[in-house]
Amino acid sequence: MFDKTIDFLAIGDITTDAFIRIKEASVHCKVDTERCELCMKFGDKVPFEYVKIIKAVGNSANAAVAISRLGSGSLLHSGLVAQIGNDQNGKDCLDGLLKEKVDSRFVQSHKGMATNYHFVLWYDVDRTILINHVEYDYKLPKIKRVPKWIYLSSLASNTKDYHQEISDYLIKNPEIKLAFQPGTFQIKLGIKELKDIYKRTEVFICNVEEAQRILRTESRDIKVLLAELHANGPKLVLITDGPKGAYMLDGEHFYFMPIYPDPKPPIERTGCGDAFSATFVGALMLGKSPLEALVWAPVNPMSVVQYVGAQEGLLNLENIEWWLKNAPAEYKPREI
Repeated sequence: MFDKTIDFLAIGDITTDAFIRIKEASVHCKVDTERCELCMKFGDKVPFEYVKIIKAVGNSANAAVAISRLGSGSLLHSGLVAQIGNDQNGKDCLDGLLKEKVDSRFVQSHKGMATNYHFVLWYDVDRTILINHVEYDYKLPKIKRVPKWIYLSSLASNTKDYHQEISDYLIKNPEIKLAFQPGTFQIKLGIKELKDIYKRTEVFICNVEEAQRILRTESRDIKVLLAELHANGPKLVLITDGPKGAYMLDGEHFYFMPIYPDPKPPIERTGCGDAFSATFVGALMLGKSPLEALVWAPVNPMSVVQYVGAQEGLLNLENIEWWLKNAPAEYKPREI
């Protein structure tokens, strides 16, 4: 498996998610905004139903698994550049990647360090994630066979120099296409610090709130957000807006795409953005146009929300094509 050239190389942190199903809590949303807070009794013992442990996840790991399933192990070969500790959690994460046929040759183990472990407070259909990115000594490995795509996402807060390494590698290999789905630290760094990454980006994907933070604006005008992100370099810009749908600017035209209708009420929404992003890029890799890829992208999130965690519901190519064939007539993009 490790002799193959990687089509899709994801770069980002890998972790284990512990889903804690909370029984007693409430959600309070601020007036005239969509900002909501999960509330529990302070200083009390809060009951929960159960815990579900899911290994080998994280934005980039989820994307690598999505591409592996979409390629069914032969059409598309995906790999991951990530950091782990030399603990049992790290070994379990490697086993998870192997099970999903994700190439792990560039996963680096750090002696005496722990592997990332996050806690997911799951209430109703949504979740709040308690994250703690271990600050490893990040170094880009020697990648002899140049991948067709690099997919860059969430990394720890000590990776500013690491991003420059990635940027330098992309400059040396102009044939590589870059997809960028920024994580928390990358959003905090802003466009100025990552200007070379933004200029090099083929596909940029984030949600509305992330776009606002990146651009340091309160505006929710989708066209303005898309246009300002595009002006900083990315050729294709996509902004997701949860159950409301998604938007795309291809450089000339603005499009809206509704979500794929849920076959039944969602269980929880972890990994929807990763599934959307990876499926869009995967469709491009399979020869689809950006507009066709926009139609493909919402199908995987529809399936992911029917399961706990980001990966169990990811579909293969045959499943994606079945859902597209059976899509309702109103499931199509429209120019805005």
